[in-house]
Amino acid sequence: MIQGKSLISINDFSKEEQIDILNLAEEFEKKSNRHILPNHVIATLFFEPSTRTRLSFESAICRLGAKYIGFSDTSSTSVQKGESLRDTIKTVEQYSDLIIMRHPKAGSARFASEVSNVPVINAGDGANQHPTQTLLDMYSIRKTQGALNDLNIAFVGDLKYGRTVHSLVMALCNFNCNFYFVSPQELKIPTEIKYYIKERNLTYSQFTNMNEVIPKVDIIYMTRIQRERFSDPLEYEKVKNSYILNSEMLYDTKPNLKILHPLPRVNEISEDVDNLKEAYYFTQALNGVYIRQALLTSILGAKL
Repeated sequence: MIQGKSLISINDFSKEEQIDILNLAEEFEKKSNRHILPNHVIATLFFEPSTRTRLSFESAICRLGAKYIGFSDTSSTSVQKGESLRDTIKTVEQYSDLIIMRHPKAGSARFASEVSNVPVINAGDGANQHPTQTLLDMYSIRKTQGALNDLNIAFVGDLKYGRTVHSLVMALCNFNCNFYFVSPQELKIPTEIKYYIKERNLTYSQFTNMNEVIPKVDIIYMTRIQRERFSDPLEYEKVKNSYILNSEMLYDTKPNLKILHPLPRVNEISEDVDNLKEAYYFTQALNGVYIRQALLTSILGAKL
């Protein structure tokens, strides 16, 4: 039962509940404007910059007929006066029926859900998790491949700090997928994610050369090297251009190959890829509206 639940980790929802969200998102894709939450107020608290996540949530809220309050910059809030996260949440819950929060500190969203009397949706907590991105990624994969089961998926780039990667790998372990991890040595997938895969008797392979995996996979999931996660600028400079996917690299691929990216892109996908049939990342961003409509509707108990 999703109604009234917070979504902090992708594992807060069962496999069946995740599929229910994907199926409901399909209905919203058929007809996006459905004013079924006219009496609800939703808070969007973004302690960290965001474009697609914040705007797609706000678009979803508007298309559902609800209202939103919140901030996209803490400079004009009481956070600047030293207000604690607990006090911010306890205050905002008085004004809203649900809280959507992005925060730079891992674990902050779980803490918010524990002190809040209204449901909390994690819109990204540091390098930890990003479960709504995971659901829209799952939706995009299912839409392009026809199913989620038994796929070969390459994750490329920042696998150490990439919260979208961590959440998506965990979710796809429910569907018997095979993982190819491509990264610099400094940005390898965390050990706990590898253990998670092994515990489910699934396989993964690690590479530093992207060209080795491109012909083998159904999905290439590109990620940017995240400058903001590095405390030492010199360490960032060493790895920032490790992988750049261009059109010439896609000459020998599976016919069903699709390229995903949680965005923003810096230069890890060349613009000459954008018009190829394999490119799906901008449609992927659009799918976020339908997924977030489905989530808000389900958690707040509305019916189509």
